[in-house]
Amino acid sequence: MIISVASGKGGTGKTTIAASLALSIKDSMYIDCDVEEPNGHILLNPEFSSTENVYKQLPEISDESCRHCKKCLQACEFNALINLGYKKVVLDELCHSCGACWFVCPWNAIAIREKEIGVIRTGIVNNEMCFIDGTLNIGEVSAVPLIHEVKKKINDNKIIIIDSPPGTSCSMLEAVRESDYCVLVTESTPFGLNDLKLAIDVADSTGVPYGVVINKYEPAFNEMENFLTSKGIEILMKIPFNRQYAELYSEGILPITRYPELKKEFVNLYSMLTIRTLSVNAG
Repeated sequence: MIISVASGKGGTGKTTIAASLALSIKDSMYIDCDVEEPNGHILLNPEFSSTENVYKQLPEISDESCRHCKKCLQACEFNALINLGYKKVVLDELCHSCGACWFVCPWNAIAIREKEIGVIRTGIVNNEMCFIDGTLNIGEVSAVPLIHEVKKKINDNKIIIIDSPPGTSCSMLEAVRESDYCVLVTESTPFGLNDLKLAIDVADSTGVPYGVVINKYEPAFNEMENFLTSKGIEILMKIPFNRQYAELYSEGILPITRYPELKKEFVNLYSMLTIRTLSVNAG
């Protein structure tokens, strides 16, 4: 089963929820797809065993072989090629490595070059839980190619917990799609509600079933629950605002390691997600 944990904004506690869930169940595999700023390792303290460089393929146009037929420019859907008349320039930041340009070139003037975009690290937590994260190189525009490579490390024999990037961009979509269930994490604030609505729109577009965890829960802010009830969206869990939890987090410590009753809630959350997933598949 693949469970993705996402949020409409940063700072809701998404990584805390994902790491806590992974640490609360057996045979789990934590995958940090927040490759622009991965911080799951701070809370889980894995022992890393390997590092792998990740590359994307880019076209390299030979000025000598190119006959300026412009077929490559016409084939590029992302405007990654510029025609200067005497030569063509590749804009690495816009290229999606689709291969259309070198496929249509009748003169074999386009070769393939590789550019490093980041690294993937593999490790283990407490000699039991598998841990994988990716780190995007500074200056890279798109995180999607690296997230795609990170997800290739998924072990089908494990319970996969994906920590997705915050927000509702293509990166979040790439991390969440193909999940069996998505946990949307929010907080009891007007900003949290506003960005949760955006995340729900994205989740709806994927077709992945989802529910909501309200972190830093404040009963006084009832607009959150009123909205979710009106939309028929299930509230999976409420984690009350607790200064002790915040202090532990600031020290890089997961609260479930100090509060057994909180860990029990995450075990119950996993059981609930299992039932929800089975019912969806049965339907």
